[in-house]
Amino acid sequence: MFRTVHEDVRVARHSVSRRRFLHTVSAGAALAGTLSFRDLMSLQAEELRRQGRSMILLWMAGGPSQLETFDPKPNHENGGETKAIPTSVPGIQIASGWEQTAKVMDDIALIRSMTNREGNHQRATYQMHTGYVPSGSVKHPSFAACVAKEIGDPESELPSVVSIGPTVGAGFLGVDYEPFVVNNPGSMPQNVAATVQDDRLNRRLGLMGRLEEDFADRGGRVVVDNHRQLYDKASKLVLSPQTKTFDFADEPQSLRDKYGDSQFGRGCLLARRLVEEGVTFVEVRSGGWDTHQDNFEQIGRLSSQVDPGMATLITDLKQRGMLEKTVVVWMGEFGRTPRINPRGGRDHYPRVFSVAMAGGGIRGGQVIGSSTEDGTAVEDRPVAVGDLFSSICKSLHVDPQAENISPLGRPMRIVDEGEVIDELFG
Repeated sequence: MFRTVHEDVRVARHSVSRRRFLHTVSAGAALAGTLSFRDLMSLQAEELRRQGRSMILLWMAGGPSQLETFDPKPNHENGGETKAIPTSVPGIQIASGWEQTAKVMDDIALIRSMTNREGNHQRATYQMHTGYVPSGSVKHPSFAACVAKEIGDPESELPSVVSIGPTVGAGFLGVDYEPFVVNNPGSMPQNVAATVQDDRLNRRLGLMGRLEEDFADRGGRVVVDNHRQLYDKASKLVLSPQTKTFDFADEPQSLRDKYGDSQFGRGCLLARRLVEEGVTFVEVRSGGWDTHQDNFEQIGRLSSQVDPGMATLITDLKQRGMLEKTVVVWMGEFGRTPRINPRGGRDHYPRVFSVAMAGGGIRGGQVIGSSTEDGTAVEDRPVAVGDLFSSICKSLHVDPQAENISPLGRPMRIVDEGEVIDELFG
């Protein structure tokens, strides 16, 4: 056959069978020989888009304590006030305050052996969003942008990446993959609410286009092209009937109550609505997890918002038949110190922390890895950032070794290094 070994490996990674792939390429095998390598990859990408896979990142900004969430140590002096509660899976316990999440543990896989070196908020947040440590020479694209580039629908009227709250941008991948930021989930975003009728808006856009052309003719072509690209995306969204996705008017109050009347709860409901409409990547942000003081009080308040939102999201996706194609990831930039400081808080601790995952073909009801009895180190099965990202790629059927070219001409993989956590899919 005309395919190279490299192509066979890429097809195998995406779990697309040879028969199905060739059927997608053409209606007959005779056409396959006329297609270039680029055509083959383009058609394979189209096949992946039709699968409709997506990701929802539940981001705990500030670094959540693993001891007050998914790796409690109630029998150790470092455990503090936290109590452990049983879950729907015998033998798995999590911290008190997460009673709703405990009920859906059958669908959740806990990784208790995440480990990293970055203990600075900015650097760790960057790494946990891009897979790369910060570098002065390049602004890496977010993992969300890379995923959207691989499997997002470029013809969709909704953005491929949406973030409820601020997040890391698309870096050198450009405006096509920049996140659309929503600050008030549940109501129409101010940045898409058109203040004029559609025909008048179109006339204004036409006038702007003519003015821009004059500027482009005077040497501003690159600036104009970027500006047009941004405005084309914005106007497409403003004029789209799919903007109703941002409005909860058609959602029953009973379901809204289950998600919770909080910014995070409403964000989780919006995330479900967005992936239901074909959005590839949604991030829902919960802030305040930097608990250097009053750790237990702060986490009690935060978990009262995140617990119902997260549990209801998983249940809602499952009931709608969407969980198998939607991977949900709960994480922050690092964990917290096992020892409680004099202010009743816990400090930064990247050496060992936890991540929770559900959906996307992941086998729930299990714990991967463990920390030591005192919580100071990984006891077994260490998991690095690259391993986590490689596993998410497998869930999304994205090739982690797919490359993007930086402005300096350097090819950069979606995941620089890492191995799939096979237990997640066993």
